[in-house]
Amino acid sequence: MEKQKVRFEFVTFTGERQEVEGMTGDTVMQVAYDNGVEGVAAECGGSMSCGTCHVFLDEASFDRIDAPSEGEVDMLDIVASERRPTSRLSCQIKLEENFTGAKVMIPEMQY
Repeated sequence: MEKQKVRFEFVTFTGERQEVEGMTGDTVMQVAYDNGVEGVAAECGGSMSCGTCHVFLDEASFDRIDAPSEGEVDMLDIVASERRPTSRLSCQIKLEENFTGAKVMIPEMQY
């Protein structure tokens, strides 16, 4: 299957917005890194062992993607910022076409 472009937006805790584009199969964490998005530390490089790529999704986008794995849910228990119902680890969100238009909010702190 040919990769498709996926456009979505990062929103910092201060409200600054940055529209980005990735390809299907990329992770939200990779797109943040490739676009110089600040606030997604991702210290473990995407191995789901640190929780420093914690983000909040808008509710509609959260409902459109696969549910987090049990391992991701466990890791979300140790994130630095308050966990919300739409919390995810950006390293575990693989872009699919249905992620287009998503809003990915970055918490105030990752440590």
